[in-house]
Amino acid sequence: MTEPALTISRILHAGYVFEHEGTRIAFDTIFENPFSRNCHAFPDVRFDHDEIRRQHFDAVFISHFHDDHCSLESLDLLDRATPLHIYCIFDELFDMVRRLGFTQVHRLRLNVPVQVGPFQVIPREAMDADVDSMFQVKAGGLNVLNVVDSWIDDGTLAQLVQEGPWDMVLWPFQTMREIEVLAPSRAAAAPPALPDEWIPQLRALAPRYVVPSSCQFVQEPWSWYNRAFFPISYARFTEEVTKALPVARVIRLDPSVSVRLDATSLRPAPPLDWVVPVGEQDVDYAYEGNAAAPRTADIARRFPPLTAPQQARVLDYCRAELPAKYGAVEAASEYFDQPRTWQLSVYDHAGDATHFRYRLEPGGPAVADDGTVPLGWATEIPAAKLYAALEEGESLTSMYLRINDTVFDAGTERDLADADVVDDPLIRCLFSDTFGAYQAAQLRRLLARTA
Repeated sequence: MTEPALTISRILHAGYVFEHEGTRIAFDTIFENPFSRNCHAFPDVRFDHDEIRRQHFDAVFISHFHDDHCSLESLDLLDRATPLHIYCIFDELFDMVRRLGFTQVHRLRLNVPVQVGPFQVIPREAMDADVDSMFQVKAGGLNVLNVVDSWIDDGTLAQLVQEGPWDMVLWPFQTMREIEVLAPSRAAAAPPALPDEWIPQLRALAPRYVVPSSCQFVQEPWSWYNRAFFPISYARFTEEVTKALPVARVIRLDPSVSVRLDATSLRPAPPLDWVVPVGEQDVDYAYEGNAAAPRTADIARRFPPLTAPQQARVLDYCRAELPAKYGAVEAASEYFDQPRTWQLSVYDHAGDATHFRYRLEPGGPAVADDGTVPLGWATEIPAAKLYAALEEGESLTSMYLRINDTVFDAGTERDLADADVVDDPLIRCLFSDTFGAYQAAQLRRLLARTA
């Protein structure tokens, strides 16, 4: 008699296909390269969209709304009758997916199982339960934990230990420095080591197999982020986890790769034929601390010029919309509880900057500043990226924003020691009161294409 087995295939990033007894379910389905505008698959792949359109999934599960996990352009390739199970506290996302035409859209609830044929999928609580979730997947007597890219607190860890034993854990192995690269001249270079809590948590879970999961992308080939954004290599993760968990095996699953898991073994399985590897696949991350960040002017030259209407949109935002909005967005730290002078520098495709100086009063709008008061905050951004944030839902991690890359007067420097980088006025005005801007921009494009 054949032992029950579960086939697990990697799509990309946190995307997987699980198959058992003829039932196929998928997680965080991203079928784009690049995705999230400038996340390039690492190792490189291409997707056969025609073949993806012919695929049948009995259900798709989405862990959270971030655009590298929930992309409407990827979902657009699926049959509209596909049941979608989404973890999100915001109704707007469900409305957008239904407007795309999906007829079975379900809200996931923590610790409430979803049965799909022989599969039982149980959403588990992540550290930031307002944003994301994890998945426990059971089928054929096998037990897999898909941590996606969340962190685990002590309460959830105790619950997960009780849910063991675990046959496999898909563990997000990369700590990304999304905040540090915004202010590289002020951020310490992180050591290329696993966070202190990871090894004790993996020991507590005691899985048979550990898959380094979730991070399989780099930025544009020229980007300095590729040497400063990703501190942990596959080799480092494998070395440390193998040493700490000698009875576990670390298994790397690159895009398209499939394995067949049963109660006693893990064997290769036929790859996904609609995820096509391109070039060298045995690649790894290389980290160089803060990696000598180039000037924003040089980065801006990498992007094409804006059209006249696009340029007008950016200038109108800086001159009118942003100053008016500033008074409605609050800072988390106390740095902006007193008046500050802020300079926003917007760089065009030639590397030339247009500077906007604002006087920021607590609780009030930003007003034009005459330049007589010393600066207390400085922000630089390529014009192409500011436009993309305004009209295309581009996220903070790909905008090449540069914050406080200068030396202020002594008093300001003392105050800045307690300031939060994400209190940046531009960040707050762009992102503090918006949800799903990336998906909303996708939906506008998709509906316009259909029309």
